[in-house]
Amino acid sequence: MAEAGTGERKIKVLIVDDSAIVRKLLTEALAGEADMEVVGTAPDPYIARDKILSLRPDVLTLDIEMPRMDGLTFLQKLMRFHPMPVVVISSLGQASSKIAIEAMQCGAVEVLAKPGGPYSVGELRHDLPHKLRAAAYARPKKAVSPAPVVPPPVPAGYAAANPATVIAIGASTGGTEAIREVLVALPASSPGIVVVQHIPPVFSNAFAQRLNDLCQIQVREAVDGDRLTPGLALVAPGNFHMTLAKRGGEYRVAVHDGPRVCYQRPSVDVLFDSVAAAAGSDAIAALLTGMGSDGAQGLLKLKRTGARTIAQDEASSVVFGMPGEAIRLGAADRVLPLNRISGELMALSALATR
Repeated sequence: MAEAGTGERKIKVLIVDDSAIVRKLLTEALAGEADMEVVGTAPDPYIARDKILSLRPDVLTLDIEMPRMDGLTFLQKLMRFHPMPVVVISSLGQASSKIAIEAMQCGAVEVLAKPGGPYSVGELRHDLPHKLRAAAYARPKKAVSPAPVVPPPVPAGYAAANPATVIAIGASTGGTEAIREVLVALPASSPGIVVVQHIPPVFSNAFAQRLNDLCQIQVREAVDGDRLTPGLALVAPGNFHMTLAKRGGEYRVAVHDGPRVCYQRPSVDVLFDSVAAAAGSDAIAALLTGMGSDGAQGLLKLKRTGARTIAQDEASSVVFGMPGEAIRLGAADRVLPLNRISGELMALSALATR
């Protein structure tokens, strides 16, 4: 086992992609990372299977479109028999993006775009090590069929959301499925919802479309100037910050460029800070699974303005970094397992209508 310069164990990475050029680019993108080691590469899932057993990598990068066996089928088998952290590396086509989001449902913990077109090799060198570090901390579980969604009971006396109430949700590693579990259980009469999930461009739109197909509420990728209304969830586009403002008694979002915050764009802190300023005590916020600390300071700011705040607990988090940091700061009013967060959001929303 190789050792990093600090004496800590290196993260062992196996790269699985049918393109020799992509395998070379990914390997070179990690060459300067002192805490990582590419222990092998594989051009297809059959060779990858043998190398997983012989090399015992900590994390796998996985292409979706491959010969002999497609990446999604391989991922399903892998998560059933040998669950491990997987980062999907996908092309940016619409069909590929949808399959990449499906891969997250099957157990992949992160998704990243292949270099080419709008996504440069320079961005890959920045994003790939971060994604792999986050994945290495993940606790993947054996794939199981999703349980039927049982929406929490609508609180007594709750008919429609108070239009002043806003729900803000932030997540990163493991968050696509966590957000799905929360939103799919909410009724169409829910307050307006703003969501930041750390996810690359194009994939964020596929993510929002998939949620819209599954949820009772409407879900779409945010566009600059969108009005936030009850029964609507707006997802921040990849590589853009999203903020909320209140004008003339209604909420609108702004989508804009800007420096990364906590290494992220979109940033949960950027969203939460704006929600604190726009909605204050009318806000309800939940910080879900994710690597790092993005959102923790924003959740604390929300709590200090009178908002109701929730952090996902450690046992149900794929990575406990973001909610754990919020709890350490005292930013969370409630610490809940994922399967109780939807019900708590509705209960708190009901209090806002009284």
